[in-house]
Amino acid sequence: MTTLADISLNYVVQISEMPLENDLKHRLQDLGMIVGSKVAVVNHSGDNGIILLHNTRLALSQSLLKQILVKELTEDQETWVSLDQLNAGEEGVVVNVHGSGSIKRRLMDMGLTKGTAVKVVKLAPLGDPIELRVRGYELSLRKSESEMVVVSKEVE
Repeated sequence: MTTLADISLNYVVQISEMPLENDLKHRLQDLGMIVGSKVAVVNHSGDNGIILLHNTRLALSQSLLKQILVKELTEDQETWVSLDQLNAGEEGVVVNVHGSGSIKRRLMDMGLTKGTAVKVVKLAPLGDPIELRVRGYELSLRKSESEMVVVSKEVE
């Protein structure tokens, strides 16, 4: 079986089994990690891995990631990446907007809300700023702002 520790970064999978101690299992279930949930590992740093689950980032130890069994999704595969990782001409659908307070509110006020289609129109030579087409208009974001927007793109 495949575990969360084995999957590629930003690849979306479904939790199939969590053979953990009851206390730990209940704590994770309280956070929304249940069998059938979609999850993606977005970063590995040292002995921890950061996962994206229900629009929330969670840091879990590598030993815990190795215990959580996952399976591939049966529908079309998708990959979750931050908006700054898309190339010119690529499209995605907003999964989540990270950040806090005024920055998150400002991004959402500009139309970057869950389920919204976005297309990267142009990239500056160093990737900053990035020009997007959102809801029929052009929008420019700094790289630091586009890193906060998680989008889903289909794997072909």
